[in-house]
Amino acid sequence: MAMTKEQKAQMIDELTAVLAESNIVYLADISGLDATNTTELRRACHKSDISLRVVKNTLLKKAMERSEDKDFSGLFDAMAGNTAMMIAEKGNAPAKVIETFRKKSDKPVLKGAWIEDNVYVGDDKLSTLSALKSREEMIADIVALLKSPIQSLVSQLQNKENASKEETTEEVAEETPVVETTEATETPAPEASESADEAPATE
Repeated sequence: MAMTKEQKAQMIDELTAVLAESNIVYLADISGLDATNTTELRRACHKSDISLRVVKNTLLKKAMERSEDKDFSGLFDAMAGNTAMMIAEKGNAPAKVIETFRKKSDKPVLKGAWIEDNVYVGDDKLSTLSALKSREEMIADIVALLKSPIQSLVSQLQNKENASKEETTEEVAEETPVVETTEATETPAPEASESADEAPATE
């Protein structure tokens, strides 16, 4: 059933609003998937916080052209035939879902992706996109790199402190005099004093 002008205008407005709030946009071809596989794909997208919707190329292109602060023109050549738009929070999430699904099916086929002003066109970019790290993951990696030398320094300081404590304990032990004790204390004998009875001889 053909869309009316009002419906088309409403759809363009809706797509324009979605694009304005999105930094991760994938375009894929899911034609040929039966109802069961399509349902499974939607479930997989839902689990990965991905919004999946089939769109008309002409309407999506007009919505992209309306975007003032984002340049989607690099995707225009990929917008032919069946197009499903995948909106995600993580840059590699749609690519991982497509890769997993492709283990049992020929579709979806990646047509292109727009990720924070970077454009990727062609199914051969799938592995590259799958290997992308999210901003949160990159920040975590940077934090880990920054923490590593700090933790190493703290560990070295702790080792030095422990070694210093051990040396101090050993020095104290060496400097403490050993007091020798004897079983009996010898009392010196008093010197013999002259007897009071003895008097110098007198002539």
